[in-house]
Amino acid sequence: MTFYGFAQGMGVLAFLVGITMFFNRNDRRFKQQLATYSAIIGTHYFLMGAHSGAISAWLSAIRTLAALRTRNVWVMWLFIALTLGLGLGNAHHLMEVLPICGTAASTWALFRTAGLTTRCVMWCSTCCWVAHNIWLGSIGGSLIEGSFLLMNGINIIRFYRLQRRGIDPFKVEKALKQEEGAAAPSGKAG
Repeated sequence: MTFYGFAQGMGVLAFLVGITMFFNRNDRRFKQQLATYSAIIGTHYFLMGAHSGAISAWLSAIRTLAALRTRNVWVMWLFIALTLGLGLGNAHHLMEVLPICGTAASTWALFRTAGLTTRCVMWCSTCCWVAHNIWLGSIGGSLIEGSFLLMNGINIIRFYRLQRRGIDPFKVEKALKQEEGAAAPSGKAG
């Protein structure tokens, strides 16, 4: 097996890990698998010579794990600064700026938005990654990000239609956040 074949094999492995994420119903396990996918695809990009894409993917993996524990705005800004600083510092072509922008946008969405807004920002971020992966010649990366683009796009349309009919597709998610907010200590002395 050639080095190029090995690098493409890592992309295919990332595709398999990424595509099976959608079978996970548990949000925590889904995000853990997303972090694993990001780490593997980052290794694929590194082997393909796309260092800014690798850095963006590895930061996405760490960011996703951090977002399991906090939605603190300072943590968000730290990851955006790291993505911009490390990613732009390693970009050698204009196309390498796309995953950096996509990662920064998805970081903002992960920490500051919810529901349909999150999915729309993530869809735009995925567009950046699809264009980058096609330019790079990444077979596994193009397949997985193309799949994400299609699946998320279909869900955005479906959720938007539900909202237009007066049905809130994110009702369960909102109720859980309200329960978590009510259960958290207020920090006031009683």
